[in-house]
Amino acid sequence: MKKLKIVLLFSLIIRIIFINNSSIYKDYEIIEGTVYKITNSYLYLNSKEDIIVKTKEVYNIGDVLKIEGTILEPPTNKVFNLFNYKKYLLSKKIYKQIIPEKIAKIGEDTSFIYKIKKKLLNRLESINNSYLNTLILADNKIDDKIYESYKINGITHLFCISGMHIGIFSFILLFILNIIFKDKRISYLITSILLVIYMLIINTVSVIRSVLIFILICIKKILSLSIETIDLLELLLITLLIINPYYIYDSGFLYSFSISYFLIRFNYLFDDKNYIYKVFLISLISFLVSIPITINNNFEINILSPLLNIFYVPLISIIIFPISLLTFIIPKLLVVFKYLVLFLEKTSIYLAKLKLVLVFPKLNIYLLIIYYILLFLILKRRKKYYYLIYLIFILIIYNIHIFNNYQVTFLDVGQGDNYLLELKNKTILIDTGGNYNYTYYDNVIIPFLKSRGIRKLNYLILSHGDFDHMGEAINLVNSFKVEKVIFNCGEYNDLEKELIEVLDKKKIKYYSCIKELNIDKNKLHFLQTKEYDNENDNSNVIYTKLNGYKFMFMGDAGIEKEKDILDKYNLSNIDVLKVGHHGSRTSSSKEFIDEINPKYSIISVGKNNRYGHPNKEVLENLEDSKIYRTDEDGSIMFKIKNNKLKIEACSS
Repeated sequence: MKKLKIVLLFSLIIRIIFINNSSIYKDYEIIEGTVYKITNSYLYLNSKEDIIVKTKEVYNIGDVLKIEGTILEPPTNKVFNLFNYKKYLLSKKIYKQIIPEKIAKIGEDTSFIYKIKKKLLNRLESINNSYLNTLILADNKIDDKIYESYKINGITHLFCISGMHIGIFSFILLFILNIIFKDKRISYLITSILLVIYMLIINTVSVIRSVLIFILICIKKILSLSIETIDLLELLLITLLIINPYYIYDSGFLYSFSISYFLIRFNYLFDDKNYIYKVFLISLISFLVSIPITINNNFEINILSPLLNIFYVPLISIIIFPISLLTFIIPKLLVVFKYLVLFLEKTSIYLAKLKLVLVFPKLNIYLLIIYYILLFLILKRRKKYYYLIYLIFILIIYNIHIFNNYQVTFLDVGQGDNYLLELKNKTILIDTGGNYNYTYYDNVIIPFLKSRGIRKLNYLILSHGDFDHMGEAINLVNSFKVEKVIFNCGEYNDLEKELIEVLDKKKIKYYSCIKELNIDKNKLHFLQTKEYDNENDNSNVIYTKLNGYKFMFMGDAGIEKEKDILDKYNLSNIDVLKVGHHGSRTSSSKEFIDEINPKYSIISVGKNNRYGHPNKEVLENLEDSKIYRTDEDGSIMFKIKNNKLKIEACSS
């Protein structure tokens, strides 16, 4: 067994070294493929090589499509630390997407698997219950608000088809088949065949892991092999990674194998325990194992989760899931099932309000390794000093943001502005962006803040009152702790007045038209000149020097204010310039740019925006500067460490 593991590990290393994720598709293709998955207007096609296509047209699972279009790289995340769709697709062995020019249905796949899947879908559609879709076909249709309560309570894993569900399903099948057949080998064989069919229909890595480990255990029992279950799991893990190393980007893969490994490795801890204590212990270990994965996905954990799982694990696994299977067979049970689901939802919403959530920064690979080594030692040795070291380590990673150096991040919020200044242990957000069709505060800003371990903003500075600069401000102060807010000079507009009403209710202090802000050893200078007759020129223009590097944030200030700034202030050799007004021709005059001579210029701008920003003339004015654009480079991060400026762009 050890020799086999060594051979497989060596094969895995070779596979990783020579991994090739290049696509067989060229720049323009005519593709025929079968739709096997549909999510958020994206169709997943099985063709010569799996590919995705985004379309508003309605198609069904099993439809065979002929698509003519341009082949492009899949979309990637534009904000550091957040969900990376491109890596997710790599875990599915999808390397490209097609932008369709022509798309037509040319038939239906009549293969055995698709026939069964269609029958299951039709059956579920006739019953029309989101939980049945989720629990039987792994097609999550649960209401977003309800699902958010499950996420807060740490019980979403109970709705992902995995080992628990496969275990119950196989137990029911074996129970029935053992009554029919006296030979257990026949029962194992039929159960395995049915599970493989189910695995091919669902096709998620957690189901693949659960089904294959079940089959391997069956083979072990039938042949009376002296192989430990943990060895089977390790062999399966290495084999799957050899098949696709990018499984490592799939959170379901990480949860499934890491939790299974620890539960199997330390299964002796559950011996001679009563049911409630056993459920608690399994829940606690699963929770502890999943902490780093949850942190790196959600940047927060609810420490009440192990206790809540004592209640929800038996409720869902012993009652709701089996009844969902019965309801699928006997739809008249839907009334009973709905009452159970209603009870589940009501309790989850109530308990989510009692949450005890801790925000953690995203963990790097070194912290992940240390964490799992400590957890392994705790479970293996069970010595008091290991518990103490573990707690100290948790406290360190919880507060690790206080050790951060100076950092300025320009977040991609489309056609708007949003930048985060981290000055040691103080945080300042300048502008919030704003889009009528997309909420940046809960999809971008707050998740990014949490990913940095930030639990409050010391200051929210609004350059001015335009929607694309402060449109998310009200949502932000309602959802995140903000200590103080700073407005620009000039009269408050309607949007600013709405925000002030909220600030008054929440007793958040606010100021306007200030000249200087002292934060520890750092100063933010507000370059005030005079009051103008337009909101853009009244923008807060901020200059600061961080560890010797000069930063300047122009808001939407125009050419007139630029001239006044040059007359009043002596500015030169700016290291990082946030270009005014998204690169509009009304800002960034040649005279101004030549005088301040920026080394790096950041243009915060939406892709294919209707204003035509950035202007060609502005780009020419900035030709001696290294230009970064959020529409092309995504978010841009400037780190100051050891007196050196390091730049990262979130474009790959």
